[in-house]
Amino acid sequence: MRIAFFADIHANREALEACLAHSILQGVERNVFLGDLIGYGADPEWVLGTVMHYHENGAIVVLGNHDEAVLQKSRNGMHEDARYAVEWTRTRLNGPQMKFLSGLPLQFEEHDRLYVHANAWAPGQWGYITDSFDAARSLAFTRCRLTFCGHVHEPHLYHQNGSRSVSAFVPQPDVDIPLSTHRRWLINAGSVGQPRDGNPAACYAVYDSARNMLTYFRVPFNVEAAARKIKEAGLPEWFGTRLEQGV
Repeated sequence: MRIAFFADIHANREALEACLAHSILQGVERNVFLGDLIGYGADPEWVLGTVMHYHENGAIVVLGNHDEAVLQKSRNGMHEDARYAVEWTRTRLNGPQMKFLSGLPLQFEEHDRLYVHANAWAPGQWGYITDSFDAARSLAFTRCRLTFCGHVHEPHLYHQNGSRSVSAFVPQPDVDIPLSTHRRWLINAGSVGQPRDGNPAACYAVYDSARNMLTYFRVPFNVEAAARKIKEAGLPEWFGTRLEQGV
């Protein structure tokens, strides 16, 4: 089965549309959404409605910290502009969309795979995995061979050998990566709607479970339109500027 992983969409309709269309061409049979569906972008209703449609047809969706923030009264952990975006987003969502968010799990296990937004050691505390030490800590808290996550907004791949040593590398797009069954893997799928690795193209990953093969893709989208809509919505303008710069 070919499974597509989409993380950190952040209400970016143009990016999600481009990635979904691209994934169809890759023969994807199943979709997993790794949280932070909303926040920062100008199209939370469309993105959430689209993800809900996929969920109704079998897709897996887990909760992200921006999704959770929309449901909460207190957002003390966020900077001022992010809190404003959360408040703005909340006014755009209807009852069924809020109910959908409130029912999302923090993590989901499927066969030998764990799906989670941030990490496996404390999924609801939203700690980041930024290096091999963090990756080893996360792998220690799950029996699954493969962990798929997001949250960092950059594609990273970590692997652990039999002596529990963890190594990391930055995957290149359009390159098939064999995920040896003799190792455990932690896969950060990058960000669909707000990449921060200097490349403004949307990022997602496809895992082929029959071949144990992982491939990252970078997909161009209409960045100018997404940035313009952020400005027109009255959201902080730098949310759009960073899209154009991929930071």
